[in-house]
Amino acid sequence: MKGFIHFIREQGVVGLAVGFILGGAVAKLVSALVTDLINPILGLVLGLAKGLDTATVKLGPAKFMVGNFISNLIDFLVIALVVYYGVKLLRLDKLDKKKPS
Repeated sequence: MKGFIHFIREQGVVGLAVGFILGGAVAKLVSALVTDLINPILGLVLGLAKGLDTATVKLGPAKFMVGNFISNLIDFLVIALVVYYGVKLLRLDKLDKKKPS
């Protein structure tokens, strides 16, 4: 049991678990922001009555549904920015200490 507790303390498993849970919560929040606020605004700007998800590009007989891809791309970029600036503002990038060899 001591080996297991040492492993958890040494490897930062608790911090990893907390980060995983918070990451899921941030992803849900950003997804809601993109779906409920950004997509309808972009839909209005682009003249799409039902929002960005309905955006399509036609090339001959083929119809490409690009709206959902663009929506997911915006979602990813917002999450990446939130995580990046969150780590920088909280100075979490300096939290890990290098172990002496």
